[in-house]
Amino acid sequence: MKTSHITYQGNLRTSATHLRSENTIITDAPTDNHGKGEAFSPTDLLATSIASCMITIMGIQSEKNDLEMGEVTAEVEKIMASNPRRVAAVNILLNFENHNLSDTDKSLLENAALNCPVCCSLHPDLKVHVKFQYI
Repeated sequence: MKTSHITYQGNLRTSATHLRSENTIITDAPTDNHGKGEAFSPTDLLATSIASCMITIMGIQSEKNDLEMGEVTAEVEKIMASNPRRVAAVNILLNFENHNLSDTDKSLLENAALNCPVCCSLHPDLKVHVKFQYI
């Protein structure tokens, strides 16, 4: 089954529609690569999808094991390299607030996050640094 349909809008902008839900996102080229930076760039989405996948997989593990993760948020930093232009590293800070997690629970969730499908699909040259912070 096809996942999405993408249309070039001109001016370095695309519109991507998720076929099943018909939700749409816009991408723009970043300001450091001839764009306006008015929306996520494709490489921003790559970096963001890592953290989103991690949180989703931890949510699945949490539900399976009847754990209370509390409020989970992520801060994502994308680091670009040149020659060739690519994402070289992604730094992710995962914050857990108002949780009720034991050390064993934390290990279970951290392992799930670090082995999420997006991470497992990335080239090994892309460095993903993750910090888990429990508040």
